[in-house]
Amino acid sequence: MRVGLDVGGTFTDLLALDDAARPVRIKVPSTPHAPERAVLEALRRLLGGGVAPASIGFIGHSTTLATNALLGQVGLDLPRIALLTTEGFRDVLEIGRQQRSALYDPYVTRPRPLVPRALRVGIRERIGADGSVLEPLDAASVEAACTLLERERVTVAAVAFLHSYRNSSHERAARALLRRRMPGLDVVLSSDVDPEYREYERSSTTVVHALLGPLVRGYLTALAAGVAGLGIAAPIYVMQSNGGMASLAAVASRPASTIESGPAAGAIGAALLGRRLGYARVISFDMGGTTAKAATIVDGRAEVVHEFEAAGRTHSGRAVKGSGYPVRFPFVDLAEVSAGGGTMARVDDAGALRVGPLSAGADPGPAAYGRGDAATVTDANIVLGRLNPRALLGGALPIDARRSEFALDALASRLRGFDRFSVAAGIVRLIDSEMAKVARIVSVERGYDAREFSLIAFGGGGPLHACAVAAELGIRRIVVPAEPGLFSARGLLEADVRISHVHSLLLPFEALVAEDVEAVFTALERRGAAELATQGLGAESTLHVRELELRYAGQSFELRVAAGHPFDAAAGAAALAAFHARHRAVYGFATDDEPVEAVTARATAVGSLCNDAPAAPAAGPAHEPGGDALLDRREVITASGERRVAPVYARERLHPGARFAGPAIVEFYDATAYVDGGWNASLDPLENLILEPA
Repeated sequence: MRVGLDVGGTFTDLLALDDAARPVRIKVPSTPHAPERAVLEALRRLLGGGVAPASIGFIGHSTTLATNALLGQVGLDLPRIALLTTEGFRDVLEIGRQQRSALYDPYVTRPRPLVPRALRVGIRERIGADGSVLEPLDAASVEAACTLLERERVTVAAVAFLHSYRNSSHERAARALLRRRMPGLDVVLSSDVDPEYREYERSSTTVVHALLGPLVRGYLTALAAGVAGLGIAAPIYVMQSNGGMASLAAVASRPASTIESGPAAGAIGAALLGRRLGYARVISFDMGGTTAKAATIVDGRAEVVHEFEAAGRTHSGRAVKGSGYPVRFPFVDLAEVSAGGGTMARVDDAGALRVGPLSAGADPGPAAYGRGDAATVTDANIVLGRLNPRALLGGALPIDARRSEFALDALASRLRGFDRFSVAAGIVRLIDSEMAKVARIVSVERGYDAREFSLIAFGGGGPLHACAVAAELGIRRIVVPAEPGLFSARGLLEADVRISHVHSLLLPFEALVAEDVEAVFTALERRGAAELATQGLGAESTLHVRELELRYAGQSFELRVAAGHPFDAAAGAAALAAFHARHRAVYGFATDDEPVEAVTARATAVGSLCNDAPAAPAAGPAHEPGGDALLDRREVITASGERRVAPVYARERLHPGARFAGPAIVEFYDATAYVDGGWNASLDPLENLILEPA
């Protein structure tokens, strides 16, 4: 049995599959201050249901621990840290870039530096941009730094010397001196975690890795001990931000790789499902209780970026540059907006209806949960007839529809000429528009035509709003997976192990020597294969992906393109042509008049953890849903404002080949799908619900 455990802000989800792919679904409340408790509770319930510990052969896990720690969650204390850097560069971490998070705000403040100035220490040494030693490392200045660190009771040291990506000898010598004087000190080198140029980003990445190391290692140690205490001997793998899994030991050495662990799992699940269905272009749409996220998948691979601002803010789905802490590690390219089932509606001072960004969360939650009075998106869907007015989660979560009505009536009383139904419709239209923005950001703003994509909708709220989001973008196919509310956990069961290594080139493209570039890629691939071997993956299950990061001379940003294997003159020409084409798609132009620079060579080793999924059964004949599938008939208000009586179907009683027209409602254990008027629905052989315009 393979077990996926996805820790969210409200619930921790467990999805277990046996050899026949039969699912076991478990949801438990998350425990943010000690996330492992909810994980272990979910496993206890699995074992309590008759599953033997020895029958569990794999555990995949995603976590929000790293993000929560950087956001300052109470109870997640970061260690006391110092930064050792080249003398004269101690303030690089604070000066950063010229980007302002609020361009026209004269009172804007930058994020608080993760290392206070008193603990940023200049060390006498200097490496040149070509890797030559301009000034030898001064051991006395390192010893003086040790005295300061001892006095200040520092437990973690980040070392980021100038140009160490070219020559790391000074950083390694400094680490040896630090460990000799302070054996218990945790030392992290920039040349290990981010051997690329740009001093600010490299220093920031090193500091974030160093800060998260003790916390992540402590959590993983507690998790492993708890799992072993349950008698489970299965290996545990953790989802990284790049959409790949890694062993506990590998994640402990790269703790910042887990910052976007949870959101990445859903996007990877969508990529795998799209590949299985044969869809070349897919947008994953994940709507939970507090946020909605979108990602683009092209040819079975989620789009990945190689820099991210941890703990930063977003505005209309876009990351606000300069509001967080730069981390250079591959991240699934996600756009996110504060839009979920718990997002609250209000009337502002001007008398206009607003939705978000505040959320009622799990406590008190939507008014319908019986503990709060604020009107939320969930309450609006109940009033519109799209959500069960009696209970959710298969009856486990009672719903008080009268409280939803009272909450909407309170808003309607402040909006002249509106009733609860028109207010509910307005709330849903506003939130649908916000969520369509994030799907547009990862498609249209990345140079793609959204109309060429299919939408995979999941999370507790994704299937409920998918028709409206797809209609706004012109998307003509929606896929609702078999377990939409647990879909991120399913992604953990099928994701590969991914390890990326980089080498800085910083050369004019025309100056590249094909043999030298091939040697660089070969060396990077050897490192990747060696790391996969330590995680139990051999060459027979390994694939290597090569990429070059290129730019026009003078630009301060790069674009990634595939690099051929072997890298020869033909592969170089193909990479250059691909760069021009990608630049035209993203920015609207390309030119042959400007020289191209090769910035970075990147090799990613991909190792498969699981066998291929079971083959899908043959499609059965199309048929109307059986009478036993019909749970109810309920009046709904469609997106066009019509009042229609819609059938309510039980998802587990629908069989492949079932077809029906909207408006209709399909109730899953963990989510609800709303099929709007003008859409048709069918269940495919893999038991995905497929929605298409009539």
